[in-house]
Amino acid sequence: MTQTQAELKLFTFDEFIEWYPNDGKRYELHDGVIIEMPQPTGDHESIIGFLTIQIAFQLLQMRLPYTIPKSGLVKTSSGKSAYIPDVLVLNCDNLKNEPLWKKESTVIYPESVPLVIEIVSTNWKDDFHKKFADYETMGILEYWIVDYAAYGGRKFIGNPKVPTIFVCELIDGEYQMTPFRGIDSIVSPTFPQLNLTSQQIFDSVAV
Repeated sequence: MTQTQAELKLFTFDEFIEWYPNDGKRYELHDGVIIEMPQPTGDHESIIGFLTIQIAFQLLQMRLPYTIPKSGLVKTSSGKSAYIPDVLVLNCDNLKNEPLWKKESTVIYPESVPLVIEIVSTNWKDDFHKKFADYETMGILEYWIVDYAAYGGRKFIGNPKVPTIFVCELIDGEYQMTPFRGIDSIVSPTFPQLNLTSQQIFDSVAV
C-alpha cells in the first residue's frame, strides 16, 4: 500500500482490524501505517513450505502441543505494529490466555510463540532491524532470519554476500545471532533434534 504524506494516517491496532478487508490480500501494521504485503515469489513460497513440513515433523516426533497457522498475526508490545510471519509456531496450551486469538487470530504473549521465521526479501531491513527489535522486545525466544538470496546488508551476511540463516536466541532479554551457511547444521533451541543444514533449506527452492 502506497500513501502520500498528505494521505498518511496512523491506525491503532483496533482500527487496523476493523478496516482489514476480505480481498484476498495480506496486510501488516508497521508503526501505525498499513502496509500491503506484496505477492511472494515462488522461491519464497518454496522455502516456507519446506520449513513448515520440517518443523511439523518435529512437532509430531516430539509430541508437542504446537501448531502452525496459515496467517496468524503477532501484535507487538507497543501495539503499534502487527506482523504476519512467514512461519509462526504457536503453543496451543497458551492460546486460551490470548484475548485476541478467537476472533482476530492474533497473539500478544511470547509464551504463545516458541518460534517465528521470516524469509528475507528485497525489503530486508524489516527483518534485520524492525521485526528483529520488535520480536526481541516482545520476548519471543527464537527468531529465524532466512536470507536465501543474500539480500541483507554486508555487515550481516558478509562481503561478498552469501546466503545465510540466522538463528536468534533470546538470552537475558537480547537476541544472540548465530549465522549458518552452506553445510552448517542448523542449531535450534526449540527443536534440538532438527537435522537440517542451511544448504538443504536453500536447495528447497524450486528450479
